[in-house]
Amino acid sequence: MPYYTGSVTPVPKANKDTYLQSLRRSWPLMQKRGAVRMVETWAEDIQPGKRTDFLRAVQAGDDEAVVFAWVEFPDKATADAAWADIMQNPDEMAQAMGDAQYDGKRMIFGGFETFVADGTDKGGFYTGFLTPVPQANKAAFAKMAKSAWEEEFQPRGCLGNYESWGVDVPRGKRTDMYRAVDAQDGEVVVMSWCAWPDRAACEEAWRGMQAGMEAGQDMPDMPFDGKRMIWAGFDTLFDSDRA
Repeated sequence: MPYYTGSVTPVPKANKDTYLQSLRRSWPLMQKRGAVRMVETWAEDIQPGKRTDFLRAVQAGDDEAVVFAWVEFPDKATADAAWADIMQNPDEMAQAMGDAQYDGKRMIFGGFETFVADGTDKGGFYTGFLTPVPQANKAAFAKMAKSAWEEEFQPRGCLGNYESWGVDVPRGKRTDMYRAVDAQDGEVVVMSWCAWPDRAACEEAWRGMQAGMEAGQDMPDMPFDGKRMIWAGFDTLFDSDRA
């Protein structure tokens, strides 16, 4: 079962190219440790929320962009071994990252297992989500995601929908994925992404779905608190499959 190390990072907008170069140097180090793919996406459309949003998730400043990323491994054991080896050999990764300046203390991350994978997640533009889901509602959430894919997303041109269940999400001193969605006791953080051909296709699809809701389209019961779900639109910055 695919396993992901997911992260959200505040990166100064002025350092975008420097950060990209560091990703190109870092990927071979991840690959030799068993990673299958590495994807990093740059926020292009973040709408501030009333309670939670991606900007507040990492305390991003006006001069910073939010990077939504994942590293895919064949399984959790491979991922755990890879990160343990990196921690034991920090100089190698530090050298690869070089002068890519960002505040790592505000980066949030975790380990996630795939539980919904429809279509392909190889797109040009992504909608990224973090969602707090009650532990007991995993099956209901998966059913809802499948229905949304079949009835709304795929017919409107979405390439794929991937949902991953948080199984190793650490608590942080300043920021973490739980605080990003104001998770309550008994809730799990779900990291998700929808792949689109490009931003225009994504925005057209969302306009169509919004029109349906405004026209009184029936909405299913949500197995989570949608007011605490955060989402944004991200452009592909680095995809190891295209490197």
